[in-house]
Amino acid sequence: MSSHDAPEPFAALPVAPKPALRRFHQARWDEEIVFELSRPGRRGVGVPAPGAPLVELPEGVARRTPPALPELSQNQVVRHYLRLSQETLGADFNIDVGQGTCTMKYSPKVNDSFARDPRVAALHPLQPEDTVQGVLEIYWRLERILKEISGMARVSLQPGAGSAAIYANIAMIRAYHASRGEGERRDQVITTMFSHPSNAACAKVAGYEVVTLMPDADGNPDIEALRAAVGPRTAALMITNPEDTGIFNPRIREFVDLVHAAGGLACYDQANANGILGITRARDAGFDLCHFNLHKTFSTPHACGGPAAGACGVSEALVPFLPGPVVDRVGEAFTLTVPECSVGKIRPFLGVTPNVVRAYAWVMALGAEGLREVAETAVLNNNYLLAKVARIPGASVPWFGRRRVEQVRYSWRELAEETGVHSEEIGVRAADFGVHYWTSHHPYVVPEPFTLEPTESYSREDLDEYAAVLAHVADEARKDPEFVRGAPYRQTVHKIDPATLDDPAQWSPSWRAYLRKHGAKRPG
Repeated sequence: MSSHDAPEPFAALPVAPKPALRRFHQARWDEEIVFELSRPGRRGVGVPAPGAPLVELPEGVARRTPPALPELSQNQVVRHYLRLSQETLGADFNIDVGQGTCTMKYSPKVNDSFARDPRVAALHPLQPEDTVQGVLEIYWRLERILKEISGMARVSLQPGAGSAAIYANIAMIRAYHASRGEGERRDQVITTMFSHPSNAACAKVAGYEVVTLMPDADGNPDIEALRAAVGPRTAALMITNPEDTGIFNPRIREFVDLVHAAGGLACYDQANANGILGITRARDAGFDLCHFNLHKTFSTPHACGGPAAGACGVSEALVPFLPGPVVDRVGEAFTLTVPECSVGKIRPFLGVTPNVVRAYAWVMALGAEGLREVAETAVLNNNYLLAKVARIPGASVPWFGRRRVEQVRYSWRELAEETGVHSEEIGVRAADFGVHYWTSHHPYVVPEPFTLEPTESYSREDLDEYAAVLAHVADEARKDPEFVRGAPYRQTVHKIDPATLDDPAQWSPSWRAYLRKHGAKRPG
């Protein structure tokens, strides 16, 4: 496991001057939530009295009482949200290479201007097709771009997120087998330990038994375990490649062929496609379905989990099952159609149009050569950072001899055994230096994990600074473990009792739900 002695090829790299750690202190406001700031009668805008209703509402539809909305002046609203904006870590003013698997890259601001343009932002999803031809054309063109990138026969942009796209794929898998009279018999889905957990979760939600392949001695999913798992009950293989270790499975075609020989389908989770754009394609490896996360690989904002955007690609045999609507071109016009055996909508309406526009603008600005350069630069950045982190005493790289693509799952196991400081605690202390840090998905098969994914967005200086922060915190942990455990000191974030996360009785999804459960008492 150990790699801090930096064997070849890393030992031969020149040692850059150690960057100075920047002085950082996050703004901290004891800011109430907007409902607590509300005062009866305050207004930010004068709303004219309503005239006669446009339509007669059915009995019981109209409100009997006004909605309980917060009442604030304009300057209170501006002050409130600016304060909240100062209390965040984000890609626009921090080095976020510690997002791991989220491919949190820079989103060009010009693309935001396209998404905010009234010709996009002011559209209504129920407008007649002849009034939204421009947006439909963007959907149609982006689908064809993604077809070329994946090699698939057809793409749907209807899902609203990566996990939604995975669920759309498992729904199509289920519908396909049902159409062949094998829906009841094929009740197992195979995935791998380092594939994204959404694959197993979506399969389970769809009613499948999940079989998980563990890694072999080289860090690949064990192909012998796959041979033992496939059979007449196999509905599909759902696999991420490269997995979240950053390792690309060189035998992926053998995996697909084994599943096909058993009568199953092969589904490619391409949320980690940032390092393979223009280099390898899902269909060329024999996959029947795939998905992309537009809010990751194609540079639309991740937005704290939403609104995201997903894209499902399928082979010719699965086109009739695509979620709809999809956009077709008839002559010079664009129209919405629903595939013959569609699994239905995965989200309301057509898709997340602002993010589809952003993704289209990003791809068109880069072109085919630019997309490949994205992948090449992301891989270069990742392996440069790997060389830096591998030198930090206490850090290690599982399966160190394996080449990595766009990310690496590292381990602080040695440091934890030496100091008692755990990966989560190092991440909290790293926030004091204005950088984001991510551990990994549970369960922690890699002990004391941290997962870094620099993408193509960051410079050599950024990566040097990030590695210097990790080295500094690791050194602090050896010298004064309690100091690191006491972090954060310069951040707005604070520590919470994780027990509440596992107690549904304490959850409050809204302010009103909080008041019902806890009264006026504010959380500590």
